[in-house]
Amino acid sequence: MLPHLLTEIPGPRSREAAERLRRYESRNVTWLSHDYPVFWDLAEGVNVWDADGNRFVDWTSAFGVCGLGHGAEPVREALTEQAGRLLHAMGDVHPALGKAALCEALSAATFERWGAGVGKVFLGNAGSDAVEAALKTALLATGRRGVVAFEGGYHGLGYGALEVGGNPFFRDPFGPQLGQFARWLPYPSGELETLEAALEAALSTGEVGAVLAEPVQGRGGERIPPPGFLPLLRRLCDQYGAVLILDEIYTGFHRTGAFFACEHAGVVPDLICLGKGLTGGFPLSACVGRAAVMDAWPPTQGEALHTSTFLGNPLGCAMALASLRAHADPALGPMVQEKGRMLLEALRTLESPLIRDVRGLGLLVGVELALDGAQTNALVRRALGEGLILLQSGPEGNVLGFTPPFGIEEAHIEHLRERLQIYLISGRTGSIS
Repeated sequence: MLPHLLTEIPGPRSREAAERLRRYESRNVTWLSHDYPVFWDLAEGVNVWDADGNRFVDWTSAFGVCGLGHGAEPVREALTEQAGRLLHAMGDVHPALGKAALCEALSAATFERWGAGVGKVFLGNAGSDAVEAALKTALLATGRRGVVAFEGGYHGLGYGALEVGGNPFFRDPFGPQLGQFARWLPYPSGELETLEAALEAALSTGEVGAVLAEPVQGRGGERIPPPGFLPLLRRLCDQYGAVLILDEIYTGFHRTGAFFACEHAGVVPDLICLGKGLTGGFPLSACVGRAAVMDAWPPTQGEALHTSTFLGNPLGCAMALASLRAHADPALGPMVQEKGRMLLEALRTLESPLIRDVRGLGLLVGVELALDGAQTNALVRRALGEGLILLQSGPEGNVLGFTPPFGIEEAHIEHLRERLQIYLISGRTGSIS
């Protein structure tokens, strides 16, 4: 469905909405381009339409959420059916029936499928909820407050998740209110000997109860570690009695071509954090853990120690169950791997000295540029003006990240390659914007 149908960007409805949002929303929440403010109105498959009828190809899956496609039919039908029955329940007192079904399904999709017994579940609303539930669990299981995390990591912006985040941009302004229990190591890109020594030194202090890592860094710049990374973490956590937490909020649900990215390395974590593709569009997350680790939580005495008002919302549970059924299709992983190969091959044909690296796993792909963050943002804005929704990532903001819906086709990939080639030629001559 190319070319794109762009009439006027920004159109009058988007311009008016942008002014309202700037007037009433707090600063430093929504970044709106002054030249191309876009407000979504409709989405289906790989396409998004804005409030003025302009059509775009979404190369982001809306932050990695809509891998199955915008408005995926099974998920949409589950939501519609559930909305006609029950919108809300009392999640930690009188829950909806779907909560039990989802917890069971998450156990089946993770630890039971890995041959590691039953997995037990904490449900949350945002990815940071899942991470913070994992941090609490690790403390209860080990009695140690320390956490090793990795530079460039992104785990959400709640205070617990922010403490272990590896990007000072988000963390430093609030440092005086954080718990100071995390220590960061470099996320590896090559040999692991230095990392092994540093990790062993941290764990041997007896103060570290958990190691938290992304199998592939998403917002950190689509960074893929060497194959021995996760096995090293697993071995040292076992050796020193620490809990291994894997944040698969971005990489889970076939984003990398495997159901979960840790499966590429054959590593089973103690706790896995899930979100984004779990529902395909509803704010619901999960921390799933080995029963032996999760049972560090004491039995309830009538008041939940960890809960929230919208815990196990029936709408989200219904969507997640439909999503899990769709992801059970054995053809889905190979399809994502093949489309990821096509995308990588196309991007590697780009000819420009501005390209430092092209890397990816499945449909989690990054192009690192020899540009600064502002120049990369100018490229993203130019693409938006031509009907392509892109995002930049990495600590310096100089990586173009591609996490498209799985329904992306070869024609979309070729069109993207053609446009990027033009942008990069312009960038070399200083006229990218």
